Amino acid sequence: MELLLVLGLPLAGTLLLALLGARRFAAELNVAVSLATLVAAAFLVLRVIRHGSLLVGHDQFFVDPFNVFLVALTAFVGLTTAIFSRPYMRIEQHHGRLNPLRLRLYHSMFQLFMGAMLLALLTNNMGLLWVAMEAATLSTVLLVSLYRTRASLEAAWKYFILCGVGIAQALFGTILLYFAAEQRLGREGMTALLWTHLNAVKAHLEPRVLGLAFVFLLIGYGTKVGLAPLHNWLPDAHAEGPTPVSAVLSGLLLNVALYAVIRCKVLVEGSIGPALPGRMLMTFGLLSAVVAAFFLWRQRDIKRLFGYSSIEHMGIMTFAFGLGGPVANFAGLLHMTVHSLTKSSIFFTAGHASQTAGTQRMDDISGLLGVSPTIGWGLMLGSIAILGMPPFGVFASEFLILTTAMREHPWTTPFLLVAFGVAFAAIFSKVQPMVFGHTEARRLPQSPALVPVFIHLAMVLALGLYIPPVLAEWYRAAARLIG
Repeated sequence: MELLLVLGLPLAGTLLLALLGARRFAAELNVAVSLATLVAAAFLVLRVIRHGSLLVGHDQFFVDPFNVFLVALTAFVGLTTAIFSRPYMRIEQHHGRLNPLRLRLYHSMFQLFMGAMLLALLTNNMGLLWVAMEAATLSTVLLVSLYRTRASLEAAWKYFILCGVGIAQALFGTILLYFAAEQRLGREGMTALLWTHLNAVKAHLEPRVLGLAFVFLLIGYGTKVGLAPLHNWLPDAHAEGPTPVSAVLSGLLLNVALYAVIRCKVLVEGSIGPALPGRMLMTFGLLSAVVAAFFLWRQRDIKRLFGYSSIEHMGIMTFAFGLGGPVANFAGLLHMTVHSLTKSSIFFTAGHASQTAGTQRMDDISGLLGVSPTIGWGLMLGSIAILGMPPFGVFASEFLILTTAMREHPWTTPFLLVAFGVAFAAIFSKVQPMVFGHTEARRLPQSPALVPVFIHLAMVLALGLYIPPVLAEWYRAAARLIG
């Protein structure tokens, strides 16, 4: 029942908001559906904690400590984003950038996007996982192009074409996975693509076919993760779409795509060993972190800046899962959590800063602390957190990743240190004048719209100081499942 509600509520919300999304109460309805989804996800988490992994619906859906923690994170950030978008999108409508029909499209596609991500996380079928990722792509294309400006339409088409090519590579990898499974499991139709079936016989699957399949799956889903050199769509989509869309793209969709890569990695490692998949993930991860760090210096748009920051952090996570082992996997899962919470809060503040200044150009944004202390402190604290300053949780996860790399693969240490150092200098040098610079603009009244920002940052701070034993055991159980 809990799983049915987690998957069914966003779909019901999509249909309901497709009919009522232009009404004045549509934003409240969007929040209510998101809240109900989070409650259902919480009950699903409790069931997994009490009873362990679950197979549901003739083995078509599978829940374990790895994906259920991502389900909870996705539902939570989805709710806070829906809360944030309620006043934000009304201001956009007041400024004439949106009309009631586009708001209806936004609300309905937001719920479809959430439903597609939750389906991708909970399905046991590798074919259905591909379908869910494609559905998430198509719904976000419509969201990125919501403003219908020349730049937003260009960004949406770029996103659609690049991710479409990538997802086609993932489809070919899935076909190869089916081919390898068929040799062992026989002609079982789509049941040969069930992850639990494949995981049970992974040691007996044809290693050459599986190795080739992983190459295509990594390229395909890696495009959605934003790994360099497949990252070109990500900064444009973040910069031109509405701010709530940027928050869920960076905070949630990239995690789900990386989840798909890790599920494939577990199967491949059982057949050909950890050498090939581990080295590929480490290489792509390091390349993404270093490339994105240097691109940060060239940015003039605040949302593009943090879009490149997302590429850097997804590279760090990918590198961690490539390292493998209990500590690196634990750190990768922790980094997934704190990055989602921190980056979504940063986009919330960046969106309000852009609305306040009337531009996303960083050179034209100054003195946010004097104009609105909540926006100024939210952006500053979020930037400090994402840069890995203690005592925030990003510091803890990055420290674990760095020390594990120093011990197991010392040659990677200089690349990580360069990425961390360059990113810190680039982001801090650009955010500091925006927050503390001089301004003659009048002070604005404080708005409760940024409450989700400080909730997220408080959680990230708490995870940097103390991880509750229940949550730590949850991470450890997920890390063991990954390998």
